[in-house]
Amino acid sequence: MSRFTRFSYLIFVGILLTGILVACGSGQTSTSAPTTAPATQVTSLTDVAVSPTLEATSSTFETPVAGDTPIAPGEDATPGIVTAANAFLGTLSDTEKESVLFDWTDTEQKKRWSNLPEGLYERAGLMWGNMSEEQQNAWLQLMQATLSEEGYNRVIAEWNADEVLASQGGGAGGPGGQLLFGKQYYWVAIIGTPSETDPWQWQWGGHHVTVNATVAGTNVALTPSFIGCQPCEYTDASGNRVRPLGDIEDEAFALVNSLDATQQGIAILGSQTIDLVLGPGQDGKTIQPEGLPGSQMNADQQAAFLHLIGHYAGLVNEEDAATRIAEVQSGLNDTYFAWYGSTTPGSAMYFRITGPNIVVEYSPQSMGGDPANHIHGIYRDPTNDYGAKYTQ
Repeated sequence: MSRFTRFSYLIFVGILLTGILVACGSGQTSTSAPTTAPATQVTSLTDVAVSPTLEATSSTFETPVAGDTPIAPGEDATPGIVTAANAFLGTLSDTEKESVLFDWTDTEQKKRWSNLPEGLYERAGLMWGNMSEEQQNAWLQLMQATLSEEGYNRVIAEWNADEVLASQGGGAGGPGGQLLFGKQYYWVAIIGTPSETDPWQWQWGGHHVTVNATVAGTNVALTPSFIGCQPCEYTDASGNRVRPLGDIEDEAFALVNSLDATQQGIAILGSQTIDLVLGPGQDGKTIQPEGLPGSQMNADQQAAFLHLIGHYAGLVNEEDAATRIAEVQSGLNDTYFAWYGSTTPGSAMYFRITGPNIVVEYSPQSMGGDPANHIHGIYRDPTNDYGAKYTQ
């Protein structure tokens, strides 16, 4: 069974359990485990493959393939992640290691990320465009070992979108030409020492997408991460239509339109979209839950709500996703769905998910044309950003 298929099955089981829990009026958590096997090297970073279409969307993803990293059921993913991290470090010179490695106590570096393009924000580590093909492939293997297939494909599709933006003239958009777009202007860093027991973090990101992965023993947390895109629909070199967030957009519209008039009156808080509340630089801040709680949804709506959340909780590998989804599911009744903007599919809209251990925001941006084609998004856990509950 492929990683994608296993994760779809996991979501299906979660949805089934949600319906049971609604009938029984109680919550339930569960745990599982899996691992990451060694990846096989690609011959070239320019090799691309189109992944299977994500469930409930017409999206396809143009993905550099660094290797196949299946997770074996019953084993922990951390050893494979550590192996991949050390393999990457093994490709670096001493000088490059000095640039990419930061002390675990360097809280400034942990929080040094932004959605802003190069030229408006100063990052640290190694810039993608300055890395060799061998180093780039090794880093992609680290990402594959940490993320689910769906998560990896989504992140790569968002990254490819910035290359499309650059090809459309985005790179010359700033005053004096200082705003730089494209895949080369992303940065990698490792904070702490890769370990199967002690906490450490890897960091990758640039314009519109950042992944912060904290590894602490058998636990992996991907919060906070920035999940956005511009453009949010494009055609790849093979002529495939690519929508990096297409399934999320479609499912959000389906959920809000499944609500009856009374439910929409609670969930819809405004006719105009708003900006992110807990975006970059807002670490440690909280937001009051508002909108429609899961407890006021019927069983089908709760299932759809959990499936939508699963696209964020399921960014991480299947083993850690199982734990994450169980956490969210246990608090689903107290998790809120809020909406600003039109409910007409394809329109610019903002939605927010706020629960005991999750915050998701999806926000269209008016700068650069169609707001629905320029999305800022955040994924946080108020109890576990930067793996706080695993490392304190």
